Amino acid sequence: VQPNNYSTFYDDQRQNWSIMFESEKAAVDFSKQVCIAKCNSSPALESVLCQDLLLGEGQGVKAGDSLEVAYTGWLFQNNGLGQVFVSNVNKDKLLRLKLGSGKVIKGWEEGMLGMKKGGRRFLIVPPAWAYGAQGVAGRVPPDSTLVFEMEVRRVKLAKECSGSDGLSVSSRDSPAPSPVPSSDGFSSD
Repeated sequence: VQPNNYSTFYDDQRQNWSIMFESEKAAVDFSKQVCIAKCNSSPALESVLCQDLLLGEGQGVKAGDSLEVAYTGWLFQNNGLGQVFVSNVNKDKLLRLKLGSGKVIKGWEEGMLGMKKGGRRFLIVPPAWAYGAQGVAGRVPPDSTLVFEMEVRRVKLAKECSGSDGLSVSSRDSPAPSPVPSSDGFSSD
């Protein structure tokens, strides 16, 4: 995914191709379908499939960074998107999380690494990286593969020590965080 509605890819002969789409929506929809096709063509999904939809700006996030995200989650059914089982897109509060803290499913912890502020990413998460054999009562059947569209709205990078003076510096400032919303059932308990 490139700025101005371009996508580039390599084919099986390692030849580079570029496509320019008429709109951002067309580019995003194409990128989602590529990710779904990757999932459907793999014999067994053993890790998270990630497809950037919009790259965002700034430094990529890593473990320890705090994020505010908007997301929608679908069940992966009949080789494609099934019903939405969770979303905070039209709600007032974003989900706040600290990457690497273990408060969200493993698929999010891995799939969101490297995202940037304003970035959107499509994740296909196998059961072992989501809710596994237990599922979530009334929402996620056991052994479900899940699909998420994630958007990072705010980032607060973890403080890092610099040099021998021992002073702590923040890599980047961000707006003050909003009140902590509920995690909508994504907590580890």
